[in-house]
Amino acid sequence: MPMNVQIDSREHKTEVTRIKKQLDQLGIDYFISKLYVGDYMSLDNPRLCIDRKKDLQELVSNVTHQHTRFREELVRAKEHGIKLIILVEHGADIQTLEDVYFWENPRAKPSIWVMRDGHPVKVASNPNATSGKTLYKSLCTIRYRYGVDFHFCEKKDTGRKIVELLGGETDGE
Repeated sequence: MPMNVQIDSREHKTEVTRIKKQLDQLGIDYFISKLYVGDYMSLDNPRLCIDRKKDLQELVSNVTHQHTRFREELVRAKEHGIKLIILVEHGADIQTLEDVYFWENPRAKPSIWVMRDGHPVKVASNPNATSGKTLYKSLCTIRYRYGVDFHFCEKKDTGRKIVELLGGETDGE
């Protein structure tokens, strides 16, 4: 019996279009409807949901600026016995949670020149930007406190990774 994936109706339209094409290529059925938590779920296991993030920068925003909304979703999933997987489409350089520790936030990189003691010095345009080390610690806390798993992939592999994480098989496996 083929897998049937539910896609949250609030997921970004351009991303849905891209991921639907990938699911079509894998022979996976899907439909769009509002989900209680996350962005993707298999009808075979409604207690497992995937929340997709376009990159680590979006995850930083969720953990810091949108902390209350993000935490409420984590709590809602835990209270209802839903296993939440956060799938981050960051790229080939981030493949495991441990890789996040070494991530260099582009917002923290030196990008402006200032004069110090009569000499030009390049400084971070946003010195308060979240570091990879800080994000890693936050994600470890989230994993421990809410039972969330973190997985990573490249955008070209998102559809396949969603199917794999939800326990399905793709054509050709």
